[in-house]
Amino acid sequence: MTQAQIYRAATTKPLADYVAALDAAATRRGFSIHNRAHMAMAEMYQAQNLPMPADFDLHMVQVCKPEKSSLSFRANIERAPLMPKFIMVFSKDGATQVRFLAYRKELIAALVPGDAQFPESLVQTYAVIREMIDEAL
Repeated sequence: MTQAQIYRAATTKPLADYVAALDAAATRRGFSIHNRAHMAMAEMYQAQNLPMPADFDLHMVQVCKPEKSSLSFRANIERAPLMPKFIMVFSKDGATQVRFLAYRKELIAALVPGDAQFPESLVQTYAVIREMIDEAL
């Protein structure tokens, strides 16, 4: 069994419309887009004078639920490496593509040993993020 999986979805919505719908779905669940001003990777590459194809539109959307993450960090700062959650949104084959990487409970438990509550909590958060992704489609 793999220790992680990439959730895949696609929509005919334009990328900007999908990100706006994702933002609304996230807000309804107490999440926020943490990197709103910096999620368009093309802009970051342009600022570094690094050429990218004209149609490169990858958005790395970092979502966070501050109410939950603040409690999680207070419980165990060792959770920090697994806390960032990015939803990748990009155009490909005439559609807006969405990808989300999630780890399985067994890997979470191995990476943060001695923290019995964290694996289930993180897996539950992944499920909510997949719901947000699907609602925004």
